[in-house]
Amino acid sequence: MKISPDDFRRYVAQMGEIDSIMIDVDKAEGIYVWDTSGKQYIDMLSGICVGNIGHRHPNVVKAVKEQVDKYMHVMVYGEFIQSPQYKYAKRLIDLLPDGLDQMFIVNSGSEAIEGAIKAAKLFTKRHEIISFSNSYHGSTTGAISLLSEQRYRQPFEPLLPECKCIEFNNEEDLCKITKDTACVVAEIFPVGKSVTIPQGNFIKNLKHRCEAVGALLILDEIQTGFGRTGSLFAFEHYDIVPDILCIAKGMGGGMPIGAFVGSNKVMNALNNHHPLIGHATTFGGHPVSCAAALAVIDTLLNEDIIADVANKGQYLRNGLQHKEIKSLCGVGLFNSLELANPHKWQQALSKCFEHGIIIGTHLFNSGALSLKPPLTISYPELDEAISRILLAFDEIY
Repeated sequence: MKISPDDFRRYVAQMGEIDSIMIDVDKAEGIYVWDTSGKQYIDMLSGICVGNIGHRHPNVVKAVKEQVDKYMHVMVYGEFIQSPQYKYAKRLIDLLPDGLDQMFIVNSGSEAIEGAIKAAKLFTKRHEIISFSNSYHGSTTGAISLLSEQRYRQPFEPLLPECKCIEFNNEEDLCKITKDTACVVAEIFPVGKSVTIPQGNFIKNLKHRCEAVGALLILDEIQTGFGRTGSLFAFEHYDIVPDILCIAKGMGGGMPIGAFVGSNKVMNALNNHHPLIGHATTFGGHPVSCAAALAVIDTLLNEDIIADVANKGQYLRNGLQHKEIKSLCGVGLFNSLELANPHKWQQALSKCFEHGIIIGTHLFNSGALSLKPPLTISYPELDEAISRILLAFDEIY
């Protein structure tokens, strides 16, 4: 059944209106997506970092089917003991450093951010929240409150009070984190305008400043988690441990799931409150999603997928050389390509889709293209993707 963009939008609300890149999806497998006409696309976005081990990985499909045959939703989070929740939480926490001891499983990255902020406020008994410019933490009201871009905040104001943004990689701005601050919400590699790399000891100094004033450091690894940057989590590159870790996207291998993880002391700030004061979520910890998430982490580790991510990222960056590429920055398979002619971003997007490449732009900078292929992509597949992208650029310019 082929569905036109107009018919689709008649019933399904959407955020974008670029008809030329709407794919009428028929199936997806590995790094590929096919439309209803049979055209094949290489997914260089991974569903925005969701498909870290590719589409419909057989281990995930098997785990989902096995869990569906047992039970799906039975009761709101925490009311019943459900083994998929326990098995997943224990498996991941055993891999995390001390201080990340307990997990609250939710539905999405935005909800993980919301829950983490609530936990920080309850634990510190403070209200100020600090975030960084050009970062993005979700689309719920609390998450939008953390945006530095006024044009995106303004339509929804008033938002959460006592939120302010400071500049990433600006050591002097760390002094704005004070004893009034409940938490600092940060991405290790902010990605709002392009992938931003921390300079010098900025990440360590951020952690030290939070410790000095008693503020909690909440790390948003919703995109960078589960091997995306060449380690299980991006904070491992900088030898720190956050107070709360927010995860989602690649966590479920295509199934909807997120979580925030903290110490027992921090998480007890939520546990010891009535759900309406702490946090409650009807579908959080859904057993099918938890079964899928366990299959993802086992696949990443048992098949040693993460070990080659840094090399694949460098291979991709080395291969994408073109006069119309201003810069290509990233870590592992988490990359942004800045166009020399940013006003041609729609042409670049459309031409890439025409040549069977799924690619996207950055939220606050349409002149930067996002490259986040599945971690399972092979070197011959990278060669094919590079060839198609360069051919698209040749035809534009």
